[in-house]
Amino acid sequence: MTVSELINSTKETAFSFEVLPPLKGTGTASLFRTIDLLKEFDPKYINITTHRSEFVYVEQADGSFVRRSVRRRPGTVAVASAIMQKYDIKVVPHVVVSGMTKEDIEYMLLDLQFLGIQDLLVLRGDKAKEDARFVPTKGGYSHATELIEQVNMFNEGKFVSGDAIKNPGLPFSYGVAAYPEKHEEAPNLEFDLLVLKMKQELGANYAVTQIFYDNEKYFSFVERARAAGITIPIIPGIKPMAKLSQLTVLPKTFHLDLPEALAKEVSKCETDDDVKQVGIEWGVEQCKELIAHGVPSLHFYTVSAVDSIREIAKRVY
Repeated sequence: MTVSELINSTKETAFSFEVLPPLKGTGTASLFRTIDLLKEFDPKYINITTHRSEFVYVEQADGSFVRRSVRRRPGTVAVASAIMQKYDIKVVPHVVVSGMTKEDIEYMLLDLQFLGIQDLLVLRGDKAKEDARFVPTKGGYSHATELIEQVNMFNEGKFVSGDAIKNPGLPFSYGVAAYPEKHEEAPNLEFDLLVLKMKQELGANYAVTQIFYDNEKYFSFVERARAAGITIPIIPGIKPMAKLSQLTVLPKTFHLDLPEALAKEVSKCETDDDVKQVGIEWGVEQCKELIAHGVPSLHFYTVSAVDSIREIAKRVY
């Protein structure tokens, strides 16, 4: 059963979460700790992010610097396989445009097919840190819709070259991203909705939102999406606040507005532990309201928030 089928067949709000591949050379202990802490809530699926290479400057013995390409978090496909083997939980690896050529994407699809992984989250991904705006990789794409077209082509039994795939296997089912407060590069929300509708028309089965803290923004977004003819499930993405720095970092990084009530409570905090408690209480109420509105799933972003997510899940599931 695909994620889309699970979402559409489950009467109660499902639980799912996203993890990052371990930093290069650090092993899987921290990753497995995250899953061990959250598996009791019966996650229907676990998303695994994909990260592009970054350029770093390495100083040489003579004092000069050499520019090198480094991927700090490799192994999305291997991590997906490891989770499947250890936990028997459905996995949803991210397939991204960012930093990938068409051939890179094709080989990733082949590897996932070999593993019997049928679900994907198809994304453009972030720009490189050294770039002021998103720059396509040579031999790659500019937009998630182009990547979707390649996945569709693969599903139809054709390589990107146009050659036939002798054994196509089961087709991939995929979700996409949505932005209740607008993608940072979109001129307005209406344009964003047009893009989401295009993804639906190309074959996306569901959408997962960027994080938000104001449920009214999510409800309004879903209402406008339905009015625009978007019918796929729109899953809310949740990340509880846990650090003082997030009061300014989150709005800047994710281009979102913090509700005034939440900002006031966090501004009263003196330590990260204080913020963590505020984040848990806000997250519980946020999730209870979303569940009461019948959302198909709550999808949690775990970075720096695993313990908070566990506490929230204990109180809402």
